[in-house]
Amino acid sequence: MAVEEEGLRVFQSVKIKIGEAKNIPPYPGPNKMRDCYCTVNLDQEEVFRTKTIEKSLCPFYGEDFYCEIPRSFRHLSFYIFDRDVFRRDSSIGKVAVKKEDLQKYHGKDHWFPLQPVCADSEVQGKVHLELRLSELITDSGGLCHKLATRVLECQDLPIVNGQCDPYAAVSLLGPSRSEAKKTKVKRKNNNPQFDEIFFFEVTKPLSFTKRQFDVEEDDVDKLALKVDLWNASNLKFGDEFLGEVRVPLKVLGQAGVHDAWYFLQPRDNGHKSVKADELGSLRLNIVYTEDHVFPTEHYNPLRDLLLQSAHVQPVSASAAHILGEVCREKQEAAVPLVRLFLHYGKIVPFLSAIAHAEISRTQDPNTIFRGNSLTSKCIDETMKLAGMHYLRVTLKPIIDEICSDHKPCEIDPVKLKESENLDTNRENLRQYVDRIFSVITSSGVSCPTVMCDIFFSLRESAASRFQVDADVRYTAVSSFIFLRFFAPAILSPNLFHLRPHHPDPCTSRTLTLISKTIQTLGSLAKSKSANFKESYMAAFYDYFNEQKYADAVKNFLDLISSSARWDQKSIETPIMLKEGFMIKRAQGRNRFGLKNFKKRWFRLTNHEFTYHKTKGNAKGEGALCSIPIENILAVERLEEESFKMKNMFQVIQPERALYIQANNCVEARDWIDILTKVSQCNRKRLSTFHPSAFLNGHWLCCKLSADTAPGCTPCTGGLPANIQLDVDGDRETERIYSLYSTYMSKLVKMQEACGSKSVYDGPEQEEYSTFVIDDPQETYKTLRLVISAVQTLEQQHTQYKRDKFRKTKYGSQEHPIGDQSFQCYIRQQSESSTYSI
Repeated sequence: MAVEEEGLRVFQSVKIKIGEAKNIPPYPGPNKMRDCYCTVNLDQEEVFRTKTIEKSLCPFYGEDFYCEIPRSFRHLSFYIFDRDVFRRDSSIGKVAVKKEDLQKYHGKDHWFPLQPVCADSEVQGKVHLELRLSELITDSGGLCHKLATRVLECQDLPIVNGQCDPYAAVSLLGPSRSEAKKTKVKRKNNNPQFDEIFFFEVTKPLSFTKRQFDVEEDDVDKLALKVDLWNASNLKFGDEFLGEVRVPLKVLGQAGVHDAWYFLQPRDNGHKSVKADELGSLRLNIVYTEDHVFPTEHYNPLRDLLLQSAHVQPVSASAAHILGEVCREKQEAAVPLVRLFLHYGKIVPFLSAIAHAEISRTQDPNTIFRGNSLTSKCIDETMKLAGMHYLRVTLKPIIDEICSDHKPCEIDPVKLKESENLDTNRENLRQYVDRIFSVITSSGVSCPTVMCDIFFSLRESAASRFQVDADVRYTAVSSFIFLRFFAPAILSPNLFHLRPHHPDPCTSRTLTLISKTIQTLGSLAKSKSANFKESYMAAFYDYFNEQKYADAVKNFLDLISSSARWDQKSIETPIMLKEGFMIKRAQGRNRFGLKNFKKRWFRLTNHEFTYHKTKGNAKGEGALCSIPIENILAVERLEEESFKMKNMFQVIQPERALYIQANNCVEARDWIDILTKVSQCNRKRLSTFHPSAFLNGHWLCCKLSADTAPGCTPCTGGLPANIQLDVDGDRETERIYSLYSTYMSKLVKMQEACGSKSVYDGPEQEEYSTFVIDDPQETYKTLRLVISAVQTLEQQHTQYKRDKFRKTKYGSQEHPIGDQSFQCYIRQQSESSTYSI
């Protein structure tokens, strides 16, 4: 979800690898071991939770998490919890990284020491205050000064124990002052509107003789206004602290008026500092990205250069290939390039061109596509994007079964447990391999068209280059579909969204053995046993040393790399797209029933959207409600004011709307996105909707009394109907621009290499040898155009930052006082610009 800023769209995303924790303090009981899990939080809102690692003080998680961040935030936090069956889970420690510090750790593994979790430091949200100092004449004819403090509203307060019933306590602090006054409690509202005014008498100094309004500096410096936010609790432990703000009265200045937003801050109550590693540490790899995307016309020159890449001769002189040459990692270039070419329907000619060029440079058919080249990384990324649902329908059912059954499959005699039988384990493993091999080799008709077209191109190029090798037309394709697609998905199903978490060690070992065998079966190598370093694997593979397996692989590869096209690749078996617990409001199908809220297990397939009483019911036929996809007319957010509940959305049907509350903002966005995409082609989709609920006989948004009244707000913009390929072309071009800008020195170095190669035919200079330059003149031309387009975009970004710097007010709703990231931005602009606020 993008935030609009004066014609610019701002996207935030984060990709996190949660590695492991170490040196967790032991449990005080006799067992000493702990059952720990880790959560990822945007401020105080949990958006992801790892699985629980039992009986360990050094838990290994090995989990990846990616999300688009749909709102502003101040801290990205990680909490380690100890699960307790009988009591509430207890927090062991946390890592809190400020938003402005995320770039320090970008893309690097880092051990973070765990810090104590203190209720007084767990704050989020902001408050709007207005202060006014007035001069009044008392009944006796004297002068006094009164401070009027208006507490207008708060935003984004945290939900504490499932509720938020906030109130504000206002006091004037000074050498001898401690007056406190409270607002009313606002029930079930984390964005409360208080709009209450409190008056405090400011005693003027004895030396005061001036008739005009003035307050002596010394006196003002001693006074401050303090506003505490509290959550009114019915528990015996008392109200929970939500945050505080301290405003020195010197901000009033000569005008005597101050109106500003403030971020709530933690309070310092004298907690002892914790020594490094006293609570243990957590290994994380964080990649935070913020894309500032201009309107589409700004990207035309660079985008046109990139999309012409497939037709540039030689392809090594193209803009896309050059990006792969200058990036430190080929993967950096592959991700935005593939998404851009997929979006504009040009992925097949581009991949065909760069694959043909790589095959032409390959001397040995046995090493074809074995390196981490731009070609292999781009095809990998294409398969991940286009083949995700193909993987789901092919592998997910049996992967789920393996993860739930926990059958012993260890065939290494050294690792065998005493209670296990080697022959039984071999048979278990053989059955799993046979079933997975069968579903893969019989799935050719379901392979996505774009993958088939790419495989056809690879096959033709390889067969033409190595005409004496009869098998190269198979190995060119199997090196991708088996080695880089099916085998990795079996090995790490969580990375391909086949499982929510990394498998447990025993299951992971089973999947490793299956993946190794499937990879070898698909490779069609001449000597199968030579592919295994371990003797027990070579012995196990003898089960599959039959011609029928090789024939099945070749038939499958022939089918997915055939030039024949299928117009219809639909899969009749329902594909499970997303599932999870959410809270739904009764739809009113029973006229006299209560419209209350209940927790239900939701499932979305490409056929229907259902909810069930429990997760277990979803495996049978017991859906409490089933909505066919063709009956979904719109999926939109529901305004919080409707039910005083956050993260709500509505699934609009012909007769009624289903109101649902997701667990957090990221999950709400994910459900809205996938429901919108899967229903995008419905003929009767609405163009308008009601952003609020129909309650008490009228729509809360437009006040119309008819429940069938047309919507009062336009539906959100259309999305691509293809649910695998939801791509923003401008955003991908912006990312490519950022890469070019980051590696500008290498672009210049490549220009120098072109010049050197054009005029000097001797041995190539070592500093230029890393670049692939087949045609120096064509490459130089492209480089000149790329650098020019990048510099133009750079100027536009610089101008935007300067304009924003001039217009932005510190203390506004967008940039409250206490916004550290904005203060850093101000310092940067002050150093590089003559503009001031």
